[in-house]
Amino acid sequence: MKKYSLLLFILIVALTNCEKDDICIEATTPNLIIKFYDTNDPETSKAVNSLTVTANEKEDIYTGVSLDSIIIPLNLSENSTTYKFQSGTKTDTIIFNYDRKDVFVSRSCGYKTVFENFTMQTTNNWIKSYVINNSTIENETNAHINIYH
Repeated sequence: MKKYSLLLFILIVALTNCEKDDICIEATTPNLIIKFYDTNDPETSKAVNSLTVTANEKEDIYTGVSLDSIIIPLNLSENSTTYKFQSGTKTDTIIFNYDRKDVFVSRSCGYKTVFENFTMQTTNNWIKSYVINNSTIENETNAHINIYH
């Protein structure tokens, strides 16, 4: 009888100490969302023809596409990220500057990075102007930047 009691006790302890599997379903570090607009009609979105986006002189993220919005990552180990945006034969260099803040999301997701005090600098070859919609980038629900061309 003592064997069964001991076995039952071990089984109860083992079952009560198990943890449920954690799956991260919450949002993590956001990417930058850029929407392109017509400079002559600022309310109308306008696709960029033959758009090529290159990150930090490395790989092309977009190559020769026609899009009216893009999603690009920001550098998590630096306080700035540089991209080259090429439309046809014209190229603009954009430098995104920000402060990084790590925020605890949950045990299953860990931390995410929020980008604060977001600013940008650009050459104006084909990009005519831009508007930063929010200086804190913490989600991917809306466009963070409007670029007019």
